[in-house]
Amino acid sequence: MIKIIVSFLIFTFLGCASSADKPNTSIVVSPPATALTDEELIDIVQKQTFAYFWDYAEPNSGMARERYHPNGIYPENDANIVTTGGSGFGLMALVSAMSRGYITKEQGIARLNKIENFLVNADRFHGAWSHWIDGNTGKVKPFGIKDNGGDLVETSFLAAGIITVREYLKNGTKEEQLLAQKYDTLWKGIDWEWYTNNQNKLFWHWSPNYNWDMNFALEGYNECLITYVMAAASPTHAIDPVAYHQGWARGGGIVSTKTKYNLPLILKHNGAEEFGGPLFWAHYSYLGLDPNQLTDQYANYWDLNYNQVKIDYLYCIANPKKYEGYSPNYWGLTASYSRNGDESIGYDAHMPSNDKGVISPTAAISSIVYTPAESNAFIRNLYENYKTDTWGVAGFYDAHSLQFKWTAQRYLAIDQGPEMVMLENYRTGLLWKLFMNAPEVKQGLIKLGFHSGKYNF
Repeated sequence: MIKIIVSFLIFTFLGCASSADKPNTSIVVSPPATALTDEELIDIVQKQTFAYFWDYAEPNSGMARERYHPNGIYPENDANIVTTGGSGFGLMALVSAMSRGYITKEQGIARLNKIENFLVNADRFHGAWSHWIDGNTGKVKPFGIKDNGGDLVETSFLAAGIITVREYLKNGTKEEQLLAQKYDTLWKGIDWEWYTNNQNKLFWHWSPNYNWDMNFALEGYNECLITYVMAAASPTHAIDPVAYHQGWARGGGIVSTKTKYNLPLILKHNGAEEFGGPLFWAHYSYLGLDPNQLTDQYANYWDLNYNQVKIDYLYCIANPKKYEGYSPNYWGLTASYSRNGDESIGYDAHMPSNDKGVISPTAAISSIVYTPAESNAFIRNLYENYKTDTWGVAGFYDAHSLQFKWTAQRYLAIDQGPEMVMLENYRTGLLWKLFMNAPEVKQGLIKLGFHSGKYNF
């Protein structure tokens, strides 16, 4: 949650309001003459969302921009900032797009070569990349005063994408196999062990100027499970499993006995132990990590995520703050752009315990693997009834509020990426299959004590 608070402060500072972000005067539009099937609608959303990582990627690096503003108005020097974690999601999106024919294999390979060339030359800190990178130079763009070095969590999101690309290409043409080897080299260069700081836990940050001053240990539960999985899976710099059990799982203290709406929370959500955290906690780690039949001594991970999403859904239906529009067709709270009291744009980690009347489309859309009926109902409602205000060049805009008749007509990589990836996993399971069948991933999970009925370990 500390990282989210920092994000909020930064985005509030950067979030100057524009005419495109001010309250809307007209919201409801007529539905199309011929109703789309669910499959047709999902394909439209997935393809349009992919544009974020294709048409609106940072041009020099090929990486995902941190944000894209269709109106072209950015804070100074902000348009070329690329995001490490969002680019990891973007790598998975590229694999999905190639598999679907949204782009040709040749186009995808060219973009993947550009990204690899950028990453191999970008600043790294004991193998980890920074949260933000200047897309023109490859130099670190500080996320905060002391956050100017390696960001292990963002790097783990990127590493999951790297592994997925490698698995997709490794049995292809000679050119594809060579590119797969280059991505494999990137992954093997991450020194996960360094980021334990000689303790039985992983740490989020290390800075060449401030060393370990940020002192942010990765302790569960939040979005960081994948960081421990990747760290255990490394063939070159793996952590000892004790770091997972003592650090992440807090020596067993991660387990929760609380319930909400008769649904067990299963694990203690950091700072959100009554309802669970923002829904991206059920998305980021699980874009590649398949929660179906995945268990360890602490949780059944399908139940964990399904319950979190369903609690969020039921909270929105209960709507204790009486916000306009909240319903079975209009729900989903997670971190996204948000509306400040003065109608300017900020950023906030929306969740039941921090409900600001702002719905984030990525929340319900990226949850489609868990709640297909509820997520499809949300997608159809937004597309058919509120398309004029919520739909743009890269899919649904980042945030919307019927309460305030307001839309943040902007996009964030870390919100568009999970939509694209989870839609693919819902339709085919492709990205789950690629990631989970990577030999190191299986070995890392086994090392940490995980079992998968689906993947037979």
